[in-house]
Amino acid sequence: MIIKIGFDIEFKLLGPTPMVVMLYVHPSRRADLRTEENLVVTPNVPVTKFTDFYGNLCGRLVGPASNIRFTLDASIEDHGEPDRKQCPKAVQQKIEDLPDEALGYLLASRYCEVDKLSDIAWNLFGNTAPGWPRVQAICDWVNQHITFGYQYADQNKSAFDVYGDGKGVCRDFNHLAVTFCRAMNIPARYVTGYLGDIGVPAAPYPGDFSAWFEVYLGDRWHAFDARHNCPRIGRILIAAGRDAADVAMTTNFGRAILKKFVIVTDEMRNGIAA
Repeated sequence: MIIKIGFDIEFKLLGPTPMVVMLYVHPSRRADLRTEENLVVTPNVPVTKFTDFYGNLCGRLVGPASNIRFTLDASIEDHGEPDRKQCPKAVQQKIEDLPDEALGYLLASRYCEVDKLSDIAWNLFGNTAPGWPRVQAICDWVNQHITFGYQYADQNKSAFDVYGDGKGVCRDFNHLAVTFCRAMNIPARYVTGYLGDIGVPAAPYPGDFSAWFEVYLGDRWHAFDARHNCPRIGRILIAAGRDAADVAMTTNFGRAILKKFVIVTDEMRNGIAA
């Protein structure tokens, strides 16, 4: 399957503004790109690429005191199959047996307050079977108890806040699931990327980047999604980190007003987006 990906994002900058952008496909998926991933910045300013602490591909630039626009149009190959289904052999490792790089994903972070939700997590999920069944139980609970709505979006909302008010967007669902997993000693990381309406009814709202999460079970990371809580087709990873603070689409070191935000993720058939 070939998927058309891209975006048209515009900001108004009130002064010369250093920016870090995380708008490139993750290094683990770059071999799947079928056309060049060419980020176009208008006005034309130089962008320097670098890899962050978590292995994400980023760019840095200084935007002028004017409108600045980021556009991209690319295509990527995907296996076209739904997310991996149940993996009963994906066991939960003892903490002492985890690889060093997974340990940091057991700790509290800006939006995932493990300390505040630890007792709640053990009360809710302490009697579930460790490993895959426990993570699925967490996804089921979050999906059933949190109400989705873009009107509930709040960039300052944490997992503890979401648990308290029971409302949020996809990042909130997955922040809460990540926090519960970490509280149950399962390494979990927050991820963001493209996820179009492929194989499902089209959502009644504009396209957006999507959030989900990954847990370390067995000897690798597995994708879960507390918001949709069902296998989906065409997840294209952009970035992974401890929470949304680590994988922000843009980080602006100065005032920036969002003027336009269009995301494209469509299956291509005979060279045309379906």
